[in-house]
Amino acid sequence: MTPHGVRYRVWAPQALRAVASVFSRARTEPHDVPLAPEAGGYHCGVDGEGQAGDRCLFRLDENAGLPCPASRFQPDGISGPSQVVDPREYRWSDQSWSRPAFRDLVIYELHVGTFTPEGTFRAVIGKLTYLRDLGVNAIELMPLADFPGQRNWGYDGVRLFAPAQAYGTPDDLRALVDAAHAHGLAILLDVVYNHFGPDGNFLRQFSPDYFESRHHTPWGEAINFSTSEVTRGYFRENIAYWMEEFHVDGFRLDATHEIYDDSSRHMLAELADLVHGRGGYIIGEDERNEAQLIVPPQEGGLGLDAVWADDFHHSIEVALIDASIYATEYAGELHELVCALQNGWVHPAPWPPGGPRRNTACAHLPPERFVFCISNHDQAGNRALGERLNHLVSPETYRAASALLCLIPYTPLLFMGQEWGASTPFQYFTDHHEELGRLVDEGRRRDMKRFSVFAKTLVMSDLPSPQASETFERSKLNWAETEREGHGTCLRLYREALRLRREHAVFRPKDRAHTHVAELSCGVLAIRAQQPGDDWLVLCDLRGGHHGDLDDEPFCQLAAGQRWRVRFSSNDPSFGGPDSVSFDPLIGKLVFQIPEVLVLQAE
Repeated sequence: MTPHGVRYRVWAPQALRAVASVFSRARTEPHDVPLAPEAGGYHCGVDGEGQAGDRCLFRLDENAGLPCPASRFQPDGISGPSQVVDPREYRWSDQSWSRPAFRDLVIYELHVGTFTPEGTFRAVIGKLTYLRDLGVNAIELMPLADFPGQRNWGYDGVRLFAPAQAYGTPDDLRALVDAAHAHGLAILLDVVYNHFGPDGNFLRQFSPDYFESRHHTPWGEAINFSTSEVTRGYFRENIAYWMEEFHVDGFRLDATHEIYDDSSRHMLAELADLVHGRGGYIIGEDERNEAQLIVPPQEGGLGLDAVWADDFHHSIEVALIDASIYATEYAGELHELVCALQNGWVHPAPWPPGGPRRNTACAHLPPERFVFCISNHDQAGNRALGERLNHLVSPETYRAASALLCLIPYTPLLFMGQEWGASTPFQYFTDHHEELGRLVDEGRRRDMKRFSVFAKTLVMSDLPSPQASETFERSKLNWAETEREGHGTCLRLYREALRLRREHAVFRPKDRAHTHVAELSCGVLAIRAQQPGDDWLVLCDLRGGHHGDLDDEPFCQLAAGQRWRVRFSSNDPSFGGPDSVSFDPLIGKLVFQIPEVLVLQAE
């Protein structure tokens, strides 16, 4: 939008002629706006009578109409006309909003379409009070860039600037961010900068320079960050757009190990600078466990705030369930958890021996730079039936794993519904056209057959079809469960554990100097968190059955005249546990009959 109408501008360096076909609110018939060539391969023109709400398609030479590569909204789907949006029409009320310090974040990942029965941006607003009272202060929205059809995880997005029309309008998303800030909640957006979805990606028709052939991703062509400055600018503008026009606070970058850049300055470093310059956060998902991603630029790193560190999850899963796809790399033994909690990931550098370079040294970095979880969209959705951890372990085991996550010194991430042990699965769902949908369905079955833990126990005909609407509906949370026996007590545990984390800074340390981890001689995991005048001990037995005497453990020794007092137990009756005592402070005896996390404070 300009004071003189709507300006249409597009990069199409190979096109000899470009036209914007406009479906105008001011005219009864569509009309053409010729676009004049500009330097650098751009074409530009102004519709003097244009206004917000108009829709357009671009015609390049003999090509049929194409939606705008930077469309702000696709009301008729990803292949339909792009709608003109004036972001200045929304009236923000978050002028006094201040983002939490990164080390204070508790992140809650959610999928807009399955978080509520309605599956819309506006419906999420109705749950913000609940999330604030739960104890989280950052919501991570799974990808919103518009995708094919009405249901998708979001990783098939093709309109990177257009919030998914399945969830509402751009102003509906603005209202969600505005309301979240009013509740003290930051908004993080999951963005996919490593590939475009397989349906509706027309960028190559504007210019093949968006892509390159030197590298390949599991999903197709790699994006050309190495030699195309316009492509780099497209993604820089996308980050700035979400922050400036939607007040988004930060980002989670999907699979950064598949973002290839052979230029002198990696695109990830540019994005980190851009986000930090606006006071935001940026987190990477990267399977290589390379510390360079989160090392500050002045020390030669890329400068992201944190990385999804999956080792913690993988080791816990192998420890607790038999059918884990991670059993080939993780043993699920206590020493692995000790390593993860001491360093950030489990295995020493490099790992695996003789394999690609992975697991660079990271123990010198603050623990906040590692995002830990016991569940996320991948860990549930990539199981054959979409089972959550609480579907596979006993209630007492789940309570212990949950409490441990909430009280570790790392940045915790919760996946929607885990806080009450949701009974609903989170399955893989799509809404592609018939032929692509068939291929996706077949690919899903091939993927599951590759994992022996699924192939041995699952009849492939029982595998939910990603294309079936029932698969999507089955994945929607059932909010009535929060009031039901078992679920409500689990929710109470999360609220209390996160309250402890919020109210006591020892659980949110700035560095590793005053937090230590050990495997006690009795086979129990121990975390000692200390500050001047404040001394805490977190004890964890994920399997149960261990017992000992804290007086015999040098790691747990106190000064003369002090003793440990129980402040929290994951088996408290109010959380659904038995009415029993696992620790007697008078004699220091510790008896874990079943899995438990016990939190002690020195007095």
